[in-house]
Amino acid sequence: MQRTSQRTSQKTTASKSQRTARNKKPAAEDAIMLLTADHKRVQKIFKDFEKIKSKGDDETKAEMVRTACRELTIHAQLEEEFFYPALRESMKDKDLVDEAEVEHNSAKQLISELENMQPGDELYEAKFTVLGEYINHHIKEEQKEIFPRAKKAKINLMELGEEIRHRKADLQGEQQPMMDQDESGEEQSDEFSGPETH
Repeated sequence: MQRTSQRTSQKTTASKSQRTARNKKPAAEDAIMLLTADHKRVQKIFKDFEKIKSKGDDETKAEMVRTACRELTIHAQLEEEFFYPALRESMKDKDLVDEAEVEHNSAKQLISELENMQPGDELYEAKFTVLGEYINHHIKEEQKEIFPRAKKAKINLMELGEEIRHRKADLQGEQQPMMDQDESGEEQSDEFSGPETH
């Protein structure tokens, strides 16, 4: 009798926890969490590229470079449209944001060059490696200097995160048809056809 009641109690507890898990919404992410997730994603691509650089096939390298360039282009646009303007409004010292935008422009130049290259071209791997170094430096400054200041500033990071999430989905949707055309080998252009960044 005691075993039956224990089993019933365990089943009830299990079904309650299953219902709770099903009903739980994913935790909302603020702007800094979203941007940090982007940082980790591209850093992993650069790290993986270094591992396969000398022995990987050209197709794998090209796909990694395309993916990183696409991710970085969207990320830069999101920061420039939402995050940096919010920082400018709330921070007295604008120098860090100015420097971050200059770093974006340097990265965009390399991205533009890489989009017009392919594995085997002279300096292809070197340019991607240097891009990774620029990005790692930029990420370090953002995460150690800009993000802490953003947390102290009067910025609604949850609301900003929601805006970034919606815009990112739009930008990724704009790129998907172009990516499909590239993969099918039709209507490929020499230039990356992702969203234009300023």
